[in-house]
Amino acid sequence: MDAKTGEMSGGCPFHGDGGVRSLLGRTNRDWWPDSLNLEILTQEGKSADPHGEDFDYAEAFNTIDYKALKEDLKALMTDSQDWWPADYGHYGPFFIRMAWHAAGTYRTGDGRGGAGSGQQRFAPLNSWPDNGNLDKARRLLWPIKQKYGKNISWADLFILTGNVAIESMGGPVFGFGGGRKDVYEPETVYWGTEEKWVDEGVETRINPDEGKALDNPLAAIQMGLIYVNPEGPGGNPHDPEGMARDMKETFARMAMNDEETVALTAGGHAFGKAHGAKPADSFGGAPESEALALQGFGWLTDAEEIGKGQITTSGIEGAWTPNPTEWGGDYFRLLFKYEYELVQSPAGANQWQPIDPDPEDMAPDARDPSKKVPTMMTTADMALKRDPAYRAISERFRDDQAALDDAFARAWFKLCHRDMGPKVRYMGPEVPEEDLIWQDPVPAGTTPSDSAVADFKSKVLDSGLTVSELVKAAWASASTYRNSDHRGGANGARIRLAPQKDWAVNDPEELSKVLSKLDEIRGDLSMADAIVLGGAAAIEKAAKDGGFDVKVDVTTGRGDATDEQTDVDSFEPLEPFADGFRNYLKTKANVKTEDMLIDRAQLLGLSIPEMTALVGGMRALGAVSHHADHGSKIGVFTDRPGVLSTDFFVNLLDMGNRWETVDESGDEEFVGRDRKTGEEKYRGTRTDLVFGSNSQLRAISEVFAENGGEQKFVDTFVSAWTKVMDADRFDIRCAKYHK
Repeated sequence: MDAKTGEMSGGCPFHGDGGVRSLLGRTNRDWWPDSLNLEILTQEGKSADPHGEDFDYAEAFNTIDYKALKEDLKALMTDSQDWWPADYGHYGPFFIRMAWHAAGTYRTGDGRGGAGSGQQRFAPLNSWPDNGNLDKARRLLWPIKQKYGKNISWADLFILTGNVAIESMGGPVFGFGGGRKDVYEPETVYWGTEEKWVDEGVETRINPDEGKALDNPLAAIQMGLIYVNPEGPGGNPHDPEGMARDMKETFARMAMNDEETVALTAGGHAFGKAHGAKPADSFGGAPESEALALQGFGWLTDAEEIGKGQITTSGIEGAWTPNPTEWGGDYFRLLFKYEYELVQSPAGANQWQPIDPDPEDMAPDARDPSKKVPTMMTTADMALKRDPAYRAISERFRDDQAALDDAFARAWFKLCHRDMGPKVRYMGPEVPEEDLIWQDPVPAGTTPSDSAVADFKSKVLDSGLTVSELVKAAWASASTYRNSDHRGGANGARIRLAPQKDWAVNDPEELSKVLSKLDEIRGDLSMADAIVLGGAAAIEKAAKDGGFDVKVDVTTGRGDATDEQTDVDSFEPLEPFADGFRNYLKTKANVKTEDMLIDRAQLLGLSIPEMTALVGGMRALGAVSHHADHGSKIGVFTDRPGVLSTDFFVNLLDMGNRWETVDESGDEEFVGRDRKTGEEKYRGTRTDLVFGSNSQLRAISEVFAENGGEQKFVDTFVSAWTKVMDADRFDIRCAKYHK
């Protein structure tokens, strides 16, 4: 949210409080420098996955006895263990929190986070303050994971367990889709730069008084939180406007609107309790920092005290409703029935307690059902009746239980599946039939014949469109794909719809001309296929002009999405602020431009050689942005643009050229001059020169630039290009699982 205008900040995902920062932010080695470092064993492409590259998780999942698995999970809900007893004799609320916090790290800015790979098992998430004591939830699940083995991933198990927990307490569930494959090492994600966790006094990331907005692509309000500080902005319970502001901003960045936010808050808090029995400093440290003998457990205290319920997690203490293991309307009933006063929990946290509650509106003690204790609300809960927009929604849900049931079930399903991408990736018997707009639905396409493809390629090369124009259009369409949440890509041809058709990076005027011509000559092909095949035909021609006979084997059979199937607002975060492959940079950011190239390459699933070949090849093809700050020739180090050649690398590494900064650009643009004459020969950017400056990238560039490296370059470029064009073809890759 812009601190001055109050509008959502959707632009640069790399702007912060000033100063150049790393895309990594604080890493695990920063937080826990003494922890065992296994990274040396994953060098040189070695995988940490014990199942190997050939393991087909979707196939394994489809063999599971799904009904028996759910029955085992249901039985676990009330199988209380002495080493970590269940509140109210039911683990359901605990597992809902586990599933919510596994999924709730998702953010729209870069599609990272979420439950898709089981990251809650690893640092830093396994040791975030907001994930306190979820290490116990995962250990409670271990016997079931052990029983079903590789046929159920931890990632799927987290979410399915949350669903079963809701069902076991009478709550509504919309469905479940499996297919989340586990990873076996921490993923590199920018979680922020702060040096302290939320419980160590770190400030909120939004401060309008200081002109401070939430740094994109972050969504959580403070380091170590999943969403917001429940006590209020920066722990201040006396800032209701700030509380609502924080909630709206963070939930919006996690793909939730106001109604979904209210439904999730109320639905989640219909169950269980918060824990703040004692000051936090009386408990042990987080799992990643604890002793070997504790075997990955953290936040521990005396075993006898745990048995008595002496647990602290958030620091807030108490249940929200008088029936913490039953679904119903008590949350809103109590929220509006009583006036609330500010009190402190035994752990010293700020929370709100109803004034003079009726006995029937008090909650049972978590360990002794014969005792009654007051319910409570957090400052975040209070926002649901303090903020006018939230209040209107809350009152409607209070008066219409069926509406709340439906809204919560749908919002929970979205929360848990938002990062799974197209619906075709969902596995299992409980996948809902209904297509949802946030799943980015695409109609099924028709695969054209080989002769139809050949005829179209011939027409497109005679259409008057240039190699550069065709390549840029195909890249603009396909390169929106993100392997973080599997959104974007060429399927659906959304490049011709708002908002993508108007993005500056896509050179809208040129793009419109290309799309119009492709539509004119495509015949029975879908526009999605025509765009990709146009790029393939152009590359085949460019390679032939360079002396290489190649076939760009992109898939066909894509469908064309409609405006009605496209949520414009949800596609806005996919707009590239920088695309080093097209030499595009909207404005200077506080992250190095070459870092943003690496970030985009990672989201496209590219290796270092693939990224290098694509950059050099697109420069040779003249497929660069015409953005005003760059021009159409910057980075094109060749006198034969449109030919697939190694000229970019040869001329970049030519010691006959010297480079200097263009004064007015700061350090973003450079001029290459002949060493002897001083004549200007080329213009380049940071994303060009880094391939000669960085030692590792230079080593790859040398392979392509040396005599005999031309074939390797062409093969790598074509393979990488095809990989990007087909990155989103889950309709093909997953078809065998849905027969």
